[in-house]
Amino acid sequence: MSFDRVKANAAFAKKRGYPFPLLCDETREVGMAYGACESREAPSAKRISYVIGPDGKIARAYSKVSPASHPREVLSAL
Repeated sequence: MSFDRVKANAAFAKKRGYPFPLLCDETREVGMAYGACESREAPSAKRISYVIGPDGKIARAYSKVSPASHPREVLSAL
């Protein structure tokens, strides 16, 4: 989830060829709830991720994420 506007996120997804929409949190409500930022004025979110299970509960949290290795890390955990 990004703090970017919907239009900017859609352009980013299209440029990268993502076959899915990216989520936006322009108000930073979700970012604050999940610890990705401390205020509504935060310029960007921390790189953290959560795996949420079918029951809606957090199954795993990753507090430090490296974009290069994180996809493999999550896929191997699943």
